[in-house]
Amino acid sequence: MVGQSSVPAPLPDVEIESLRESLKLLNCEPHPYLVAGARVRINKGALAGKVGIVLRNKNRWRVVLTLSLIMSSFTVEVDATDLDFIT
Repeated sequence: MVGQSSVPAPLPDVEIESLRESLKLLNCEPHPYLVAGARVRINKGALAGKVGIVLRNKNRWRVVLTLSLIMSSFTVEVDATDLDFIT
């Protein structure tokens, strides 16, 4: 069972089987569900520790970072595995 807003909905058997098969073939691991507007922290690379807002996802996630000291914002593209969701 899956769903949104506390309303359960059945997941078709074909979808469950597809997920099981893909997990055998790919190097997969769970990751928090990210959507535009979510607050995230970059966990790898030169920007590790910086907090931003998810802008969009095409091939990679685009995150807006703001530098308050210079009153400027910019976007960076990162892999989903390089982001931690902030609640």
